[in-house]
Amino acid sequence: MDTRGILTLFEKIYGSSGGAESFFAPGRVNLIGEHTDYNGGHVLPCALTFGTYIAARKRTDGTVRCFSENFPESGVVFFELDEIAPEPRHGWANYPKGVVKAFRENGLPIGSGFDMVVRGDMPSGAGLSSSASIEMATAVMLSSLFSLGLEDEAGRVRMALLGKDVENRFIGVNSGIMDQFAVALGRAGTALFLDCATLERRYVPLELGKYEIVVMNTNKSRALVESRYNERRSECDRALADLQKSGVTIRSLGDLSVEEFEQAADAIQDPVCRRRARHAVLENARVLTAVAALESGRIAEFGGLLNESHVSLQFDYETTGRELDCLAELSWQSGECLGARMTGAGFGGSALAIVRSDGVDAFTRFVGERYRRYIGYDCSFFRSVAGDGARRI
Repeated sequence: MDTRGILTLFEKIYGSSGGAESFFAPGRVNLIGEHTDYNGGHVLPCALTFGTYIAARKRTDGTVRCFSENFPESGVVFFELDEIAPEPRHGWANYPKGVVKAFRENGLPIGSGFDMVVRGDMPSGAGLSSSASIEMATAVMLSSLFSLGLEDEAGRVRMALLGKDVENRFIGVNSGIMDQFAVALGRAGTALFLDCATLERRYVPLELGKYEIVVMNTNKSRALVESRYNERRSECDRALADLQKSGVTIRSLGDLSVEEFEQAADAIQDPVCRRRARHAVLENARVLTAVAALESGRIAEFGGLLNESHVSLQFDYETTGRELDCLAELSWQSGECLGARMTGAGFGGSALAIVRSDGVDAFTRFVGERYRRYIGYDCSFFRSVAGDGARRI
């Protein structure tokens, strides 16, 4: 979608587009490192080239008006700057509302209301972080409209941290920092190697040679608040508490090596919590190995690590489900695929596969036909490259 398209939508809703500005924030796909961010581990996401478009224009009063083409049934949502609270009836608009509130509470003045329209070209609830996308699109919009100067790297980090705060405190999802960092700081052609405990990061060239990333949407939607996401985090917290009580001096599960975990695992009383912790620790180790494999061109090894990640998420973390397992297993059966796994929080959503570029059509036919036969409805495929982060367009 080009700038003119989102401005045309703005004009359709509000009568004219004079003075409106346009913004974009991508979705993200996490290559490996699932449910490690809130456990103080490492992640390896990349920004996508599709995501959320916003057009916005300042008003002279304190009213904010929001419209999403993706949720037309909600109509234009109104709220006042001085009366911002989460409201179930506002649905998607709670995300920009939360960002506005977070900015104002953290010394970033929003001096007036504004009108905005939103259009997304990725599916919501697909595990591609549509929520962080709209949060960061709103954040860069506010920075530009109100001259807040958050366009440099330090400003982007601040916006990402505020977005996480919105998810945790305003929306009610105990998520980590990965999604907002990937969306705010993404860089074309690279993945972001992020230590979620220290926020140390570097970019890893995403050079897959004859292969490319294919995202597969189960078309089984899930909402994080209504899923078992918060339950998984609580189970990891209980595992961490047991380890600390036993004398293991760590701040998070991400501090443990695989060997250290194996020596201390019996201190975790609940076997379910022990399995959750085992995934967190081994998945963190897989991220480190995956980065080394990518940087040395060992793409087949990288693909194998994706397979291991999915199996761990299936049996130790139990966040996959029939649809995601079907996509992963069909991908493994395809001769065009080096590796595949679920991506995102799970419980529905999407999977990713590393597929030969000249075999993508054969791969999608093979997986798509069998998925429909086994599950009863179609999945969707997206060919993807790593894109840039949130920005004015």
